[in-house]
Amino acid sequence: MTKADIVNEISKTTGIEKVTVQKTVEAFMETVKNSLAKNKNVYLRGFGSFVVKKRAEKTARNISKNTTIIIPAHYIPSFKPSKTFVTKVKNNVK
Repeated sequence: MTKADIVNEISKTTGIEKVTVQKTVEAFMETVKNSLAKNKNVYLRGFGSFVVKKRAEKTARNISKNTTIIIPAHYIPSFKPSKTFVTKVKNNVK
């Protein structure tokens, strides 16, 4: 499902114009991105959590050049679904 599909589905379900729904979805995504960029997690009860995880520094190998490189510690965004979300997906996907 793409962002356009989500906008169409919300518009059809709620009766709100697609343009308004699109602006709302865009604003939601921008708010989540900005919060994570400020190292603030986003918790949506019954859906899941958008969290910032720290990856430790590690050594990696470039096989083609036979060299090792150091990948510095960095932060990545992550999503952790809620228990009800996981249960619903487990029981409905076939």
